Amino acid sequence: MTALTVTHTTIYRYAAPVVFGEHRMMMRPRDSHDLRLLKTALVLHPAASVRWIHDVFGNSVGIARFKEPAEELRVVSMFQAKHYPLPEGSVEIEDYARRYPFSYDVSEAPDIGRLAERHYADAEHAVDGFARRFLAETPGQDTLGILAAVTKAIKAEFTYNPRDEMGTQDPVTTLTAKTGTCRDYALLMMETARSLGFAARFVSGYLYDDSKIGEAAETLIGGGVTHAWAEIYLPGAGWVPFDPTNGLISDRNLIRVAVTRDPSQAVPLRGSFVGKPGDFLGMDVSVEIRA
Repeated sequence: MTALTVTHTTIYRYAAPVVFGEHRMMMRPRDSHDLRLLKTALVLHPAASVRWIHDVFGNSVGIARFKEPAEELRVVSMFQAKHYPLPEGSVEIEDYARRYPFSYDVSEAPDIGRLAERHYADAEHAVDGFARRFLAETPGQDTLGILAAVTKAIKAEFTYNPRDEMGTQDPVTTLTAKTGTCRDYALLMMETARSLGFAARFVSGYLYDDSKIGEAAETLIGGGVTHAWAEIYLPGAGWVPFDPTNGLISDRNLIRVAVTRDPSQAVPLRGSFVGKPGDFLGMDVSVEIRA
């Protein structure tokens, strides 16, 4: 168990006062057996009224409506929690699913639905070919071994390249360029798994190095901002985290905030403003995690 305090600060800056439209926030995790929330706080400037809902995936979403214009929008989300991560090497899969291929139980298949379907065009079957490579390389068609090999290959063979632009690359672009962000890698992992018939979903949250809490992580990529990874549904184990950015198959260093079918549905903060096109000057985002 690790006790953590997470502070996520976002600041938008403008050349003149602007009127803010409705903003939606996905920064508060849901309390569960692996993450126990102890305290939460949300500070907005300028002041706003906030109502909370659960979206279609069960994520906690705050909807803010601002009362006055301003030259700066500041959103500070904080929570304290106890994290009980899945120990590495402790994934227990039902006997029938330990070797690939297998079929999901008929009682679960309807609920898995679109999470097991491909979402992005792959006319040349590049992602399919990438997936088949690991079937050939994994002895005994071990299910977890196949998925672990994909995770570690993305970590070893691709170049991490953070970028400021919003959005996520399509998987074929990431595969061809062999570079991308954590969101790009998570999506490639998902589509690779889906091409093999696995149900996969996107996860947005935070990354911390439990050996260096409060310091810059030297071995883990993606700290200091929001992080993204994939979860794949395996019978007997449930939703298992796979972080291809760091080659991890565990949530030891991962704090899950939101889960969605597609990356476009998991944006920590989104909204609008009314003003001149050139009023927007830029934004700053920081995430601090400490014991």
